[in-house]
Amino acid sequence: MVKVYGIRVSLFVTNCYLVINEESNEGFLIDPGGNEERIFDVLAEKEVKLVAIYLTHGHLDHMMAAERLREEYEVPVYCHTAELAVLADPVQNLTSRFLRHSYVLNGAEPLSDGAEFVTAGIRVKLISTPGHTPGGCCYYLPEEGILFSGDTLFYRNIGNTEFPGGSMAVLSNSIREKLYVLPEETTVYAGHGEETDIGSEKRENPFVPAI
Repeated sequence: MVKVYGIRVSLFVTNCYLVINEESNEGFLIDPGGNEERIFDVLAEKEVKLVAIYLTHGHLDHMMAAERLREEYEVPVYCHTAELAVLADPVQNLTSRFLRHSYVLNGAEPLSDGAEFVTAGIRVKLISTPGHTPGGCCYYLPEEGILFSGDTLFYRNIGNTEFPGGSMAVLSNSIREKLYVLPEETTVYAGHGEETDIGSEKRENPFVPAI
């Protein structure tokens, strides 16, 4: 049995997710974007053995707590290979724009499009969805029917394409070609806002209607 817990973090009210295999009580984090003490408290409360951290992209509000967590729990941080450059560049990761000091995250482990792996006993597939950032991606749990969409797809909305490396055309193609082909009942846990599902977004998303 897989349980998903949302943790609101950062000034941008980002959804960090803790995914737990209840049989082993191992788990992994997606997008720890800040407020590491809050995340520490949730991990302690759930008595979870953290085994990995996954980033959907490299913007500050999705990665700012990753380094502290990596050091504390001695776990790897993963991202799409094209996002390593974003994490390492204060302009692209937006820390130079929104913080008083620039920040970079080095040492993340790169993953390629379509990579499939088992973490905490849970099968996960990386789906490359550039457009919000060059290496933006989603994490799909096929056996659970769950997608963690980061800032690619929201409830009746999509990610901002005006930041460095963004493209509306590329993002629209990513959503139509990579996400709308998933089963319609797939639950979408987005990087901001409430959860949704693939079927309702195909029918009702005003920014990227299904063709």
